[in-house]
Formats: sequence, C-alpha cells, structure tokens
Amino acid sequence: MAELKYISGFGNECASEDPRCPGALPEGQNNPQVCPYNLYAEQLSGSAFTCPRSSNKRSWLYRILPSVSHKPFESIDQGHVTHNWDEVDPDPNQLRWKPFEIPKASQKKVDFVSGLHTLCGAGDIRSNNGLAVHIFLCNTSMGNRCFYSSDGDFLIVPQKGKLLIYTEFGKMLVRPNEICVIQRGMRFSIDVFEETRGYILEVYGVHFELPDLGPIGANGLANPRDFLIPVAWYEDHQVPGGYTVINKYQGKLFAAKQDVSPFNVVAWHGNYTPYKYNLENFMVINSVAFDHADPSIFTVLTAKSVRPGVAIADFVIFPPRWGVADKTFRPPYYHRNCMSEFMGLIKGHYEAKQGGFLPGGGSLHSPMTPHGPDADCFEKASKAKLAPERIADGMMAFMFESSLSMAVTKWGLKTSNCLDENYYKCWEPLKSHFTPNSRNPAGTN
Repeated sequence: MAELKYISGFGNECASEDPRCPGALPEGQNNPQVCPYNLYAEQLSGSAFTCPRSSNKRSWLYRILPSVSHKPFESIDQGHVTHNWDEVDPDPNQLRWKPFEIPKASQKKVDFVSGLHTLCGAGDIRSNNGLAVHIFLCNTSMGNRCFYSSDGDFLIVPQKGKLLIYTEFGKMLVRPNEICVIQRGMRFSIDVFEETRGYILEVYGVHFELPDLGPIGANGLANPRDFLIPVAWYEDHQVPGGYTVINKYQGKLFAAKQDVSPFNVVAWHGNYTPYKYNLENFMVINSVAFDHADPSIFTVLTAKSVRPGVAIADFVIFPPRWGVADKTFRPPYYHRNCMSEFMGLIKGHYEAKQGGFLPGGGSLHSPMTPHGPDADCFEKASKAKLAPERIADGMMAFMFESSLSMAVTKWGLKTSNCLDENYYKCWEPLKSHFTPNSRNPAGTN
C-alpha cells in the first residue's frame, strides 16, 4: 500500500485537489455556473449557517455526481444498533466486560456496519443532545457499501487491526493507538485486513474540540499540528447492481442504492473534514511534587455542553509517563463521580487493575458509583518506595467521560455474554488498616 498523504492541523480551513485533475477547485468563488472539469458543486454543512465564525463548520465538495443521486432509502435490519435506553432496567453496579468476541471469518463474514453493537448511551437524538458508545467487531471489508451517521460524529478507536477508511475527502489509514473522527453526515467505507475490533464514541448535536488549556498556556496535551486530514482522492467507479449507501438516522439504519461510488469528490475546500490523530503524540502533563492532578489533564478531545466546563463527552487517555509525586498514593484514587466513566484498553495492563481489565474489553462506572484500585494494587502502592518510575509503558487505556447518566443496552448486559459477573470481587479483599491510637503508622513514606 502506497503511503497516504495528509494535511496537518486541527479545524483548519483547508483545500485539496486530486493531482489527476489540477485546477479542479474553482477560483474566487464556491459555486460557479460551470465548475472546472464539469463537476458538481455541493456544500456539506456541519453547523447552522448563522453560527459564529469560530464554530461555523462547512466544506465545499466538487464531485462527479452529487450525493442526491440515489434511489429512496428503505429500512434495513438494525442488528445490534439501538438508541433505546429503556431496553432493560438500570444497573448502578460497577460493570466490566471481558474482551468482546470477534466473529470468525471462516464462520460468517461481518463488515464494519454489520458488526456495530451499541453498548450504552444517553440523551435524545431528535433534540441533538446525547451520546452513544458502540463496539465494532468485524472480519471483512465493506466492499460496495458505505455508511454515514445523520445523528452524530463518530470518534473511532481501533483496538485490534488497522482500518483503511475511504471518505469523500480522501483516504486515511488508522492503526491501533491512533484514533479518527468521521463527522456527522460524512460517508465512509472501511477495509480491514484481519479480525478487527474497536470502540466508537458517537456524540449528538455537537462536534469535538480541543480542550481549553487555561494556565497550561499555548502548548500541551494534543497539539493542533498533529491532527491529520486526508487529501482529495476520487474514483469514477460504476457499480453493476448498485452501490449501497447506509444511513443511521434517528437511531435506525436505512439503505439506498446508487449506480456509482460515493467517493467521487475530485476536489474540496473547507473546515468540516474527517481527521486522525496518533495518541503517541500526546504531550503529557503530570504532578511533579505531590498528589494527583485530576484526569482531565489527559483530555484529547471534548464535546462541550451548553454548561461551561461540562462536557457531553470527553475523550481522555492514560498514556505512558513518569510518576514522581512524593508522599503520594500514585495509582488512581478511590472516587465517586457525578459523571459517567466508560473505559477501554487498547493494549497492555492498566495500572490500577493488573488482571481482569483486558485489551478489547471495557468498564462502566455510572454517576456516584464508587470505584478505584483493586486490593492488590492498593497494598503494593501503599508500601512502594517512592522513587521516580515509568508508568504505563506499553499500555494505552482511554475513557469516554460524560455528564449524562448512560444506560446499558440489552446487548451490553445480556446478549454479548461478555459481562464479568465477578468484577465486584476485586474489591472484596480490601481490609481496614485503621490505627485509632497511632496517627503516623510505621512504614509510611
């Protein structure tokens, strides 16, 4: 596979032409009477026309045929995709899932769309307020099928297997330890090369942004220059029997047929694009004296709510870093949170739970549900010599954190058969160390 090219920068106003058609972008205007190469001009709007410039999102696409050239959409089998948050009764317990099982290619061919499974979520699609967490489990490429969500942005986290993603803006190769965002309305198709698994955070009605840095200053966390946008690439491809366009609309799946590939955009310009990011580029900030900074310092992207400082969803990572805090219990502290915390593991062993929380699995700690290190972690960390140490080398965990109280689907609680019924037992060995007659127990650092 030839190395793909990208444009650098988060949220930039970009322009790109397929080099096979130089000059395909109109000069000085968006919608000429006749476009270069007799292309069609089509605008893709990701925000209301009247949004402030700082939040106004749109791109102009110059394509061989407009996207309206398709047969009517018809409802198709939903599989395990849902937005029904009342399928089963609420469960406030700490929840953990074993690695979600990928179907064997020798038994059944499953592509990205057929392999979508909604795990949990909250809010309302029709009012553009909420989110969903999906798991994708697939073993074959999409072929002459593409997908888009009319409901929200997809933040895709591959865990096993790389993804070659065809979009209307060009191609992206996304490997484990990288992420990509396919924004609302953008059509894409995914090629896979092995049995493949990953996680998706879908947000309704808002777009992901870089978090504000406040007193951190101008630099740090995920730097804008490290986000990569595909360059224009097109295929003029007729499809005998029809190309299938699948639309996720109001939580349901619909399909329409058309005669050509949707990836027929010869040139484009704008600031509403797909993009990818390598998690290894995250500039980690950590405590260098004592105590913990809150995990919000590990935020890569945020989807803000209308309340200042409160997110519909944050995408947070726990990357390799140095731990140097003195006189401090260094693993994550015990916690009850007003937010929902879904965690996944891309690779390695999570520092607070060496066993049970495995790559390809996940956990959900709902609002005010207590959580924290297991008993073994607590005992070791309480007695450890506090020298500078590397933390999480070879590991990458992440969190989808939300201000909404997420409900788990029937697939998540029952059908997946991956729920770890013994999760609570990791805290059962915790014992009291209370010394009422000694404020400063011997052996503390």
